[in-house]
Amino acid sequence: MNGHWLRKERERRGWTQEQAAARLGVSQTYLSLLENSRRPVSRRLAMKLHRQFAVPPTALPVGATDVQEDAQSLAEGLAALGYPGFAHVKRRRRHNPAQLLFAALGMNDLEARLSEALPWVVWRYPDLDWDWLVTRAKLHDLQNRLGFVVGLAREVAERKGQPTTVTALAAVERQLEPSRLVREDTLSRESMTQAERRWLQEHRPAAAQHWNLLTGLVPEHLSYVD
Repeated sequence: MNGHWLRKERERRGWTQEQAAARLGVSQTYLSLLENSRRPVSRRLAMKLHRQFAVPPTALPVGATDVQEDAQSLAEGLAALGYPGFAHVKRRRRHNPAQLLFAALGMNDLEARLSEALPWVVWRYPDLDWDWLVTRAKLHDLQNRLGFVVGLAREVAERKGQPTTVTALAAVERQLEPSRLVREDTLSRESMTQAERRWLQEHRPAAAQHWNLLTGLVPEHLSYVD
């Protein structure tokens, strides 16, 4: 959890460090360390913060909980974040959207309905922990998948007339550009047939070609664009 956010939220409520520490059951010194990002937030303390603060998903600690890499768990995670396509799915505990996105991008085979939700995560939460996400994407050679998804999210923001989001996401694209991989990849669809691969090599959209991905996903396929 971002210490800067914690300090701003405490101050917004008009609480002193002593008052907030008492509510959380920790010492004032320890809270000060948290606010200065000198101590990580434990899982138990994260639960207390949920009860005392309106914690946005992007402020949740990354790495504190594992995201199960299966379709049902990802659907439940997306539902918990508010994705309209899974409004009917039972909501479980929320995860940081950066962590959920990283788990999805790393899967070998992702259902189309889940792939189409990934740009929504970026568009809905443009203030993701990009340092964490970009670093891990590069470590696992997922930067092309991430760059493509960010580009789709930027196009969604452009169509919705959201210049601030467009600017933020364009900066992430520029950050990923120098590490773009030459090798061909898919958008988490490794089971694609050879016939599908050959067709997409000839007919994929320009953005997919730029990021060396075999996918036909375009903004028009995203139900939340209009």
